[in-house]
Amino acid sequence: MTQAGSVRPGGRTARTRAAVFDATLDELASRGWDQVSVESIAARARVHKTTVYRRWGGKTRLVAEALEAAAESRIQVPDSGDIDQELRALARAVLAILTSRDGAATVRALVAGAQGSPEVGRVVRRFWATRLAQVGPIAERAVARGQLPQGTDPDDLMRYLAAPLFHRLLVTAEPLTQATADQAAAAALAAARAGVFARSREAR
Repeated sequence: MTQAGSVRPGGRTARTRAAVFDATLDELASRGWDQVSVESIAARARVHKTTVYRRWGGKTRLVAEALEAAAESRIQVPDSGDIDQELRALARAVLAILTSRDGAATVRALVAGAQGSPEVGRVVRRFWATRLAQVGPIAERAVARGQLPQGTDPDDLMRYLAAPLFHRLLVTAEPLTQATADQAAAAALAAARAGVFARSREAR
């Protein structure tokens, strides 16, 4: 059975989906998790609230899917045959999200909300689980080509690539630039090549 909100529709339904997702991110960025509701999202998207409830069931799933859709549209890493190029592309994609119109504010809202809300925590964990899954094929291809050690953990690779960018956004408030993204990619690649992220067979 198909779950609500899981089908990628076309035509008018696709336009409604896009409008609701855009409204969700705008609401989250401007109002914060606690102030966002299905009703406020529906009003901003100019659709009836029953449409939103019928397709997504509630705020938690809607926010999670809106975040995933936005990330999917911005994180595109083609198979170049070169792990160096691919990690730079991945870091620059993360940079694009964090410097987009709604990206920084949305991230701050979720991080703030996750401190006291298990519901927000679930949204954040789901979002990162899907992002980490995207990195798996990149690492696997690089291992198969002999560009990374056997057993390289793609989750660790992604965490250490993205962490410097999130640190600048959330902790030090330093500028986020392409140079910082490239540096983060280079540092993560150097660590991976050194075997820092390689798991033993027993740990796998």
